[in-house]
Amino acid sequence: MDTIIRFFQEGGTFMYPIAIILAVGLAVTLERFIFLTREKSSNRQAFEDVLPMLQKRDFRAALNYTNASVAKISIIFAAGINRIPSGRREDIELAMEEGVMEAIPQLEKRTQYVATLANIATLMGLLGTIMGLIAAFTAVAHAAPAEKATLLSQSISVAMNTTAFGLMAAIPLLLSHAFLQAKTNEIVDSIEMAGVKFLNIVTERKPTPTKEG
Repeated sequence: MDTIIRFFQEGGTFMYPIAIILAVGLAVTLERFIFLTREKSSNRQAFEDVLPMLQKRDFRAALNYTNASVAKISIIFAAGINRIPSGRREDIELAMEEGVMEAIPQLEKRTQYVATLANIATLMGLLGTIMGLIAAFTAVAHAAPAEKATLLSQSISVAMNTTAFGLMAAIPLLLSHAFLQAKTNEIVDSIEMAGVKFLNIVTERKPTPTKEG
């Protein structure tokens, strides 16, 4: 702990904004992870509940269920069910695509902030190092010749702490962004696949029974 505190203190004032950026990025990552996990679970449950209703062609019950559900897939299904009376697959598909376009921004909300914060942490680390080097060379200019080499090496070592800390903050944030993006894409793909199954079921033509004799 003493080593960490000393490392943090030797980095200068730029260590504090980098620490704040890291904390904010991790908070956003945690919030998005919880949201996406719940969304994935609720979408799966909604699809499993609505599927038997669609197979029985009980569209009224399916519409009542989707209107009461908060899952993104339910909103999309409700838009499609409302267009079923038209009987045209194109109309149903367009209505569902509109629902998907509304759902995707909510799934991707704030995820891009994590990558932005990672880039800012890196830049803040570099800026802190540059400012530290400027201060170091200024101090060396007024130091005794015998002390210049030692003072310069110590100042550069301290200045590099901000770059190291900036990278230490940026790397986990970039990994978190990649993970959240992959999880979001997985949910979007599952929604699109469920939409195709929905269309195939509701537009399926039942064979008309024929009378023999």
